[in-house]
Amino acid sequence: MKPEINREPLLPKSHPPENDDVVVTSNTSSFFGAVFNVSTSMIGAGIMSIPATLKVLGIIPGFIVILIMAVFVDVTVEFLLRYTDHSGEASTYGGVMKDSFGRYGFYGFQLCVMICNLGALIIYLIIIGDVLSGDQSDGVLHSGILQECFGFHWWNSRAYALLFVVIFVMLPLLLLPRVESLAHASAISILLAVIFVVIISGMAIYAILEGKTQELRLFPDFNDGFSVFNLFTTIPVMATALACHVTIHPVRAEIKNQSDMIPAVRFSLVLSVVIYFAVGFVGYLLFGDSIMADMLVNFDQTSNSPGGLLVNAIVRLSYALHLMLVFPVIFYTLRANMDEMIFPRKSLLANDTTRFVSLTCVLLAFIYFVAIAIPNIWYFFQFMGSTTVACIAFVFPGAIVLRDVHGISTKKDRIMAIMVVILAVVTSVIAISTNLYSSFGNSS
Repeated sequence: MKPEINREPLLPKSHPPENDDVVVTSNTSSFFGAVFNVSTSMIGAGIMSIPATLKVLGIIPGFIVILIMAVFVDVTVEFLLRYTDHSGEASTYGGVMKDSFGRYGFYGFQLCVMICNLGALIIYLIIIGDVLSGDQSDGVLHSGILQECFGFHWWNSRAYALLFVVIFVMLPLLLLPRVESLAHASAISILLAVIFVVIISGMAIYAILEGKTQELRLFPDFNDGFSVFNLFTTIPVMATALACHVTIHPVRAEIKNQSDMIPAVRFSLVLSVVIYFAVGFVGYLLFGDSIMADMLVNFDQTSNSPGGLLVNAIVRLSYALHLMLVFPVIFYTLRANMDEMIFPRKSLLANDTTRFVSLTCVLLAFIYFVAIAIPNIWYFFQFMGSTTVACIAFVFPGAIVLRDVHGISTKKDRIMAIMVVILAVVTSVIAISTNLYSSFGNSS
């Protein structure tokens, strides 16, 4: 028997009627509430990798790639929402996959979502731990904000600092009954991202006035054995930074006017692209070719003035707070999809407090312990993310259009779907192959 798809907002506010065939929705989200939640799902850990992609691509190609990725995200989100509207039963991404490809498509989607979101949330906690308690890599100790302020103590080690954050910051937000309850937290997280951009822009202006900016490359540099295939490794990073597809349906279920969802997504894309442009350009301007894959590492440096130390601390702390507020939005999506897969015949998750709290605590505990046990998993999830994100953001929406079970796709849609699928598959294969070759080459 095929699993039943939950036709509901992420967690509805009101109790459902006794008739299970009636779908209860609580459309209370505003347009800007939807914008903030979608934008928050985009502007996460990927923001710190954008300057490194510009180092590889150069300024002009880098900006062009970001724009192309934004256009493809807009196209594939429109595909998903159109096929959702034409489906009589499905109101979730997983439901649309089941409608087009049966339960195997449904389970394939759920598996990708769980791997992708779990990886993202673990990376978030690792980065938060790096900011608060520092990190030691390649024999170099990078102190965290807590150590710089209070010295090294047992209570500000990574395990205890993250435990405090998980219990007193994450858990209260995750126990809120509806994703719309996070609209204010999402707005604050976007504000923190804007503050981050403003601060590093000020640092860039100061560096320009002092003549300390780095030389920028407008185009890729193919000297020193640089391969053209290395350019493809940046595309999954860009795609991961802008992917928001698993958040679309839960947010759409709660928006007052569902026809506003596509404009809300486009507004979010514009906001995210502007922030990525600013962070990428300014980060590259400040650090040049010394920029790290995680730009935050570049801010962990000594300064001769208390003002410089304060600015570095504010930059790192604002980013950590931003990730703390992004974390719940991604977690809501993970929990909803996991509940849909594990308990397809159970009652609504919002009405089963025991299941809701238990699933929340188990997932959060797993993410915490993995983040503590494996404090450096960036490259591992880079490989996982390039495959699962490519499937969720591009391959699955394109395949839905090509399958066209409702007969609504146009010739233009099919051409665009083929382009999106080919781009995702080719770039992912080249990126993974290039990274594997580089890793084994460096080892040998």
